[in-house]
Amino acid sequence: MAADSKPAIVRHANTPPGLILQGVTVPAGAKMLYLSGQLAAPIDPASKTPPAQMTTADFGDTKTQTISVFSKIKAILAAQGYAMGDIIKLTVFVAGDPKLGGKMDFAGMNDAFKMYFGTAENPNTVARSTVQVAALAGPAFLVEIEATAAK
Repeated sequence: MAADSKPAIVRHANTPPGLILQGVTVPAGAKMLYLSGQLAAPIDPASKTPPAQMTTADFGDTKTQTISVFSKIKAILAAQGYAMGDIIKLTVFVAGDPKLGGKMDFAGMNDAFKMYFGTAENPNTVARSTVQVAALAGPAFLVEIEATAAK
């Protein structure tokens, strides 16, 4: 290893390889960024509906909200000099969808996840935990995501 290089972040694939990693090893000295949980933005940013009166229709289904959250995370990362490929760990909180009898839409969340990870633009994937929660910050929200990035 050259004097100016540092140990690499190691992504440990599942066996057989899958959508998420078994884990990630981050070497000492890596630069870390921890993001607070992010919620979806309204589908219509010009909506005149007060936030407290918004419903799930204002934010979309689980897939739509997950795409919105990942878009926000991508922008936050970029503002700090990181990219989606630098994410090493996600914790995804999914509320039950009333349209699905209160069950979480795991497939919808995963469909959105696959748009951002394991792609040509970002071939990396992450360690991830996904849990169904009773509720999020308001009844209109179906997804909240915390992210940890390292480089």
